[in-house]
Amino acid sequence: MSDPVQANAPTPGTTTLAGLLATRQRIEVDGTHRIRFHVTPDWQQGRTTFGGVLSALAVQAMRDACGADWPLRALQTNFVGPVAAGSFDVEVHLLRQGKNIRQVQARVLQADANGAVQIGGVLLGVFGTARESSLPHLRPDHLPAAKDIDSAFKWPFVPNMTPAFTQHLDFRQAEGGLPFTGSPEWHSRVYVRLHESEGIDSELQSVLLADAGPTPALARLNGFAPASSVSWALELRPVEVGDPSGFWRMDKDALATGEGYVNEKTTLWTPCGQMAALGYQVVAVYA
Repeated sequence: MSDPVQANAPTPGTTTLAGLLATRQRIEVDGTHRIRFHVTPDWQQGRTTFGGVLSALAVQAMRDACGADWPLRALQTNFVGPVAAGSFDVEVHLLRQGKNIRQVQARVLQADANGAVQIGGVLLGVFGTARESSLPHLRPDHLPAAKDIDSAFKWPFVPNMTPAFTQHLDFRQAEGGLPFTGSPEWHSRVYVRLHESEGIDSELQSVLLADAGPTPALARLNGFAPASSVSWALELRPVEVGDPSGFWRMDKDALATGEGYVNEKTTLWTPCGQMAALGYQVVAVYA
């Protein structure tokens, strides 16, 4: 079989992230390594698969094909086109491996309704082993948000209104305005966790959760407008999670806007207050 399978196989019900990972298959096509996944409609965001879960699955494919012995240090993702619910392949290429750094490219491939192969995403993962260093440790301070978890606003999941993937996550907004409410603020502070995180390591959780929330720039709008991530650069740190069922915190700041695009920064903190990731995104806003 030389092409990814079609994306229109019906899949009733919902699937946890662990369930998505459990059904993956390793195949070879024309001498290249591919990992095949099947994503159910409950992980969609509009007409495409939620970018955080798509990136997390691609990272797992990189680890499956090239090794999971070194932690992920950086991930660059270009969201090229929509990835529908159903099956898709992640094609993995080891670009280079040195003594301490491994660089891996992944392409997300899916056949459209006519059987033509489309590229849904292109990712570059940088994996690096720990090295002895004379540098002192530097850890940024985890400052408290305006509201604690118990008093923060809990986002509801409303079928056919809120993105489908949000049913897998628990969001509690501590600072900033909600999307499309005309808020004057350009930032958000949101506690977030997976409802079902058992069996998901901190690295994959970091990738998924760092992309879980909308750009805070949407809060400035007075009515609905679609938005889509164009590119995403994520820098990760090996961390301790603490309470495995605890809330992480996703801090987002819009840095610049104009001509229909937002440049934003995300800082992700573990439940025990360690900085897990720094993310930078370009988001297209159709308003």
